[in-house]
Amino acid sequence: MGQAEWARDLAERLLAEPLPRRWAHTQGVAARAQSLVPILGDEADTLTAAAYLHDIGYSPELIDTGFHPLDGARYLRDVAGADERLCRLVAHHSCAVSEAAERGLLDVLTSEFTQERPELVEALTYCDMTTGPDGRHLDVTERLTEIHSRYGSEHLVSRSITASTPCILAAVQAVESALAAQGA
Repeated sequence: MGQAEWARDLAERLLAEPLPRRWAHTQGVAARAQSLVPILGDEADTLTAAAYLHDIGYSPELIDTGFHPLDGARYLRDVAGADERLCRLVAHHSCAVSEAAERGLLDVLTSEFTQERPELVEALTYCDMTTGPDGRHLDVTERLTEIHSRYGSEHLVSRSITASTPCILAAVQAVESALAAQGA
């Protein structure tokens, strides 16, 4: 069984029943990851696995800090025995450092999980930030608007998304440019 298949099975077990909408989003993010084979080649399996795992920290059985990138990455490292790259991608997906700072967890996040290769982090951010909660493809601006409307302007998630918007837009632009250069 490949990394992506293992990740799919784990994410389905953790998300499908307790959080069906989160599971739909996760499947959409993984489908976007698979579409990046033209620019990622051999690393597409790693990205797809990370896409399946990026939101497992929302699972009720994994919540510890309430910060899903950290909770998910810790579970992957400490319980599931996942590859370090997957742990790092989950920990840092979608400019997570901004929310970690809002939660007072930035030092914890960065001391436990170093940043993964920027191109892979950007690719995962692209996949997450162009997929809506129901798994459908969205333009990045639609996705950002959806997040703000779901949480409200004063919520720490909205504040961190506002702080992360330049990072998110740059990641999406980088991936779209790489795809265009490959004719994909």
